[in-house]
Amino acid sequence: MSTSATALVLDDWFARELPEMAVAWKAADAPDPRLLVLNEPLAADLGLDPGWLQSPSGVAFLVGAAVPEDAHPVAQAYSGHQFGGLVPRLGDGRALLLGELRTADGRRVDVHLKGSGATPFARGGDGLAAVGPMLREYVISEAMHGLGIPTTRSLAVTATGRRVYREESLPGAVLTRVAASHLRVGSFVYATLTRNEDLLRRLADHAIARHHPAAAEAERPYLALFESVLAAQADLIARWMLVGFVHGVMNTDNMTISGETIDYGPCAFMETFDPATVFSSIDRGGRYAYGNQSAIGAWNLARFAETLLPLIDDDQEKAIELATATLGDYGPRYEAAYLRGMRDKLGLADDSAATTVLNEALELLAANQVDYTTFFAGLAAAAAGDAEPVRGLFADLRGIDAWLGRWTALGPDARLLQRINPVYIPRNHLVEEALAAATGGDLEPLTRLVDVVRAPFGARPGLERYAEAAPPEFTDYRTFCGT
Repeated sequence: MSTSATALVLDDWFARELPEMAVAWKAADAPDPRLLVLNEPLAADLGLDPGWLQSPSGVAFLVGAAVPEDAHPVAQAYSGHQFGGLVPRLGDGRALLLGELRTADGRRVDVHLKGSGATPFARGGDGLAAVGPMLREYVISEAMHGLGIPTTRSLAVTATGRRVYREESLPGAVLTRVAASHLRVGSFVYATLTRNEDLLRRLADHAIARHHPAAAEAERPYLALFESVLAAQADLIARWMLVGFVHGVMNTDNMTISGETIDYGPCAFMETFDPATVFSSIDRGGRYAYGNQSAIGAWNLARFAETLLPLIDDDQEKAIELATATLGDYGPRYEAAYLRGMRDKLGLADDSAATTVLNEALELLAANQVDYTTFFAGLAAAAAGDAEPVRGLFADLRGIDAWLGRWTALGPDARLLQRINPVYIPRNHLVEEALAAATGGDLEPLTRLVDVVRAPFGARPGLERYAEAAPPEFTDYRTFCGT
């Protein structure tokens, strides 16, 4: 295992191949860095010594103050459609790519900082982050990993000893995260806006080599790249929907080429089932509501396709025809992934029967304002003969009894239901409780919550409160992007 910054090797593949999209930079000074949380299992998986990461030199690495001698930290350039409006120049305003790490099994991952100070892309911001939002990303990304959903991972959150001023003075922090890469749809938008086709081609080749190497062998490699990203995103968004996850800010700069979930800002898990669920304080029109996520995925992918047109074919009309036909595959791919997942969540083997009872179930959930996670978690007991926990969620007993009768007649698999449906998600009131305690210096509630959501399947004694819905007074929940 690596035991010092000098023993680490961080490549600068992105910066070397795409220098037009990388600005050499270094992290701001952290006057009094103090490690708050360290993801020891992830550290071990990356070949990093947790003991060293907890040492003064390891903590200095985690905030970007001490990096390997041959490392070349950069702020990455990208554009983005924010709530549908194009912003030509976004980039890492408060983030740094320290470099790419090779794991023992040959994977290449980015090591990346958030809250490490203003860069040339900061657009007037201070480039800093507060403890609460960085710990939110740590909690939610670990929950997503526990649920088996592709995601960036949080390696550590480190207090900087610096105050951050928002509506109030808050303790500052840096998040150290890892990702398959930080290539985004917004990266391609940026390259397109430079009108430099050579840069666009190099970016596409870089994305193919890093994430979708089979595309290189296709007759049309760049169309195959689009197909691969489309398939990955259709599957990813279906997985979000299956667990009730609301990303909250699905701008094109937050859609990865790898198919990982990225940027946990105003995200949260839906509790009471309602397709119109919105948590983000700035999403006043509900553009990124729970029920809109699949459609927004298609919209973002259309923007990606537009960037690739010059590479797909020299004849623009032909390129548009090919890209449009491929984009048309998104809906069926998404629906297939979603229905396959819902069939499993219902413990059923027959697709057509599952679709019927699924639609009926969702109508009942919405009409009775039922907790989404609790309902599906209760189906395992119902399939085994104890339907009371599920019945107790509904005011309309006649409706749920009729539904249970139709569902049980289809022979649901209780063991599959236990494996598929989580008992524990990061409940919003528990997340807020943990973040408030951590901001005040008490990390025990956060540590406990992370331990619970890392193993979300199967009820465990003593964890009843982690499976309970929010209390009635916890309504109209709003999240913030943390900038």
